[in-house]
Amino acid sequence: MSVPVDAVVMGLGPGGEEVAGRLAQAGLEVVGIDGGLVGGECPYWGCVPSKMMIRAANLLAEGRRIEGMAGRSEVTPDWSVVARRIRQEATDDWDDQVAVERLQGKGARFVRGWARLLGRRAVEVEGEVFEARRAIVLDTGASPWLAPVPGLSDTGYWTNRHAVEAMELPRSLTVLGGGAIGAELGQVFSRFGVAVTVVEAADRLLALEEPEAGELLAGVFGEEGIAVHTGARITGARQDADGIVLDLDGVGPIAGERLLAATGRRPDLAALGVAALGLDDTARALPVDEHMRVADGVWAVGDVTGKGAFTHMSMYQAAIAVDDILGGGGPGAKYHAVPRVTFTDPEIGSVGMSEADARSSGLEVRTGSSQIPSSSRGWIHKAGNAGFVKLVEDARRGVLVGATSAGPTGGEVLGLLTLAVHAAVPVDELARMIYAYPTFHRAVEDAVRDLREPQQ
Repeated sequence: MSVPVDAVVMGLGPGGEEVAGRLAQAGLEVVGIDGGLVGGECPYWGCVPSKMMIRAANLLAEGRRIEGMAGRSEVTPDWSVVARRIRQEATDDWDDQVAVERLQGKGARFVRGWARLLGRRAVEVEGEVFEARRAIVLDTGASPWLAPVPGLSDTGYWTNRHAVEAMELPRSLTVLGGGAIGAELGQVFSRFGVAVTVVEAADRLLALEEPEAGELLAGVFGEEGIAVHTGARITGARQDADGIVLDLDGVGPIAGERLLAATGRRPDLAALGVAALGLDDTARALPVDEHMRVADGVWAVGDVTGKGAFTHMSMYQAAIAVDDILGGGGPGAKYHAVPRVTFTDPEIGSVGMSEADARSSGLEVRTGSSQIPSSSRGWIHKAGNAGFVKLVEDARRGVLVGATSAGPTGGEVLGLLTLAVHAAVPVDELARMIYAYPTFHRAVEDAVRDLREPQQ
């Protein structure tokens, strides 16, 4: 016998938990289902603990920068302090009881298990079937995707979860993937004394960002002793007495005691049962409209939609889905000003289109840039001041369609640029603004001025 309810939420990452809680608070009978931890990847292995690791590593780097600036220092890393803080302050030793009680306190029922769609109205979990009178919402996230390297799956490779859970650090680490996760974790471990090598198949680090960002980070990594191989063709992987070995065409074998696989994440649509909706379960993401609808009576939010694997995206989509389910008739999703930050040192923040994307879309593009070390605040900051601001303008409309902010507080400076892109603030208005002196965001003014210079 099936159990009738108003709404079923499959997957309780940040967005799914928000949807389930808000629908329950609105008076609907809601069942939230997840076989993992309520809250998803972000609080237990993603955003929160990884940024604790980054904060600790950055403190070590700042201590090492004292020489020549404020005196002398001797920095002694201790990973056990970080590991203990993650367990005590971030993950509660990977126990989600507080999150479960938070959800139940809003009036939703929680079921632990891996659910599967039986159709547009029915969900099965642990032998129990729930019939949704009003809505099924999918927030099942994504899992690490392993690059198709011969032999790699037979090695004892790490994912980001292993890296976050580590109680002891290896002597050496090979990072397969030079995107955000690989770059962040690689720099963390290097600053704690691990010999780190980053291997990236693309021609630069942070391949989704502006080329200048990858070049900047490669330079910083080189100064910090992190070996970087870009444009790498990996012919095989194996485990031997030295650890895990990658064979790189034209380079030779690279060995590390541990290997961190950071080559992206993908949803498992087949396990979700989307074929019951008439959808392709081999696709990279679920198709959603501007109101997060997948099909009649079915909505999706978060990584599974393919619109950006960010907690802030999941929460943004959750609000839209809830509004639509409750009949609010609010505006749909817009993705022209999606911000993202890679929390390396320097931070790499970006929003909207890259220069290449803008040109390929047929826009008449103008660009402007400034260098953080040349700004007043960058000059004052001195040690660890690498960075830049780059602006991408739609010259016909006179508004920014993209921007990058790299530097000691690149992610914070990005807030100003995200607003400018989101609200289509005229570049002329940005030129007339008053920028506080001396701040890092004042480099935006320099980039705007460069934007108005005659283009080469």
